[in-house]
Amino acid sequence: MFKANEQFGQFAAVNQAAIESLLTVANTSLATAERLAALNLNTARSFVADGASAVAALLAVKDVQGFVSLQQQLAKPAVEKAIAYSRSVYEIASESTNALGHIAEGQSIELKKTFSNAVEQSLKSAPAGSETVVAAVKSALAQADSAYETMSRQAKQAKATIEANVAAANAATLKLMSQAA
Repeated sequence: MFKANEQFGQFAAVNQAAIESLLTVANTSLATAERLAALNLNTARSFVADGASAVAALLAVKDVQGFVSLQQQLAKPAVEKAIAYSRSVYEIASESTNALGHIAEGQSIELKKTFSNAVEQSLKSAPAGSETVVAAVKSALAQADSAYETMSRQAKQAKATIEANVAAANAATLKLMSQAA
């Protein structure tokens, strides 16, 4: 009877932790959506204002030379703003992904610990002569843990590579724009 109460308490604690994690995920997702909405709204306002200024400047152009000059003046800031926008979107998405990754990692550690404890308790009461099965279960757990660690490390490396490529692409675009000007 005592063991059943103890297991129920562990089950309730795991469920409470899961609910807290779900709330954290929901709040993180809502905060990300809020930041993206604010960024999009501010960017739209900026582009509308820039568009109005560009129309006014176009109306003031008197010849083809002035039109070409105006086009060059307007192109660079527009590209810079587009790059800044994409960088901001990437940063928001990256921060959200990192936060959600930490939540998942924490849950994974807790789940692994709970599962390992349950397996250890089950193996302690295994009948005599089942040492081979016990060793096989422990080996399978170790292999699963190793595979998870490998996947986690590879995901972090891929993320670092993507971040480096995004930074290089932004730098190359800015360089091309400055050369064109």
